[in-house]
Amino acid sequence: MTPEGRVKANVKKQLLSFGQDVWWFMPVQTGYGKAGVPDFVVCAGGFFLTIETKARGNNPTKLQDLCMKDIRSAGGTTLVINEDNLDEVKGTITWLLSQTYSGCRGCEG
Repeated sequence: MTPEGRVKANVKKQLLSFGQDVWWFMPVQTGYGKAGVPDFVVCAGGFFLTIETKARGNNPTKLQDLCMKDIRSAGGTTLVINEDNLDEVKGTITWLLSQTYSGCRGCEG
């Protein structure tokens, strides 16, 4: 397994540990999707979070940076995770789950 693969596996394990309190998926990058989308798309307590995984020393591409900037501009949260900051995943999600979500525009119930 590559260093980035180990980081992804660790993030998956952390996301699974939250059970049904956290919804997430990994978008498949094909020629038909939006380029630059982070590795994990997460909904935690009604809040939108994306996680880009990198091996130590690697940085997001310019396209990934732009996508994450757009997500933050729309009110979402983004993380870039490597071997050195894996604990930020659990900490951020735990914090998001502790916040009061006031609902979404246009949603029923």
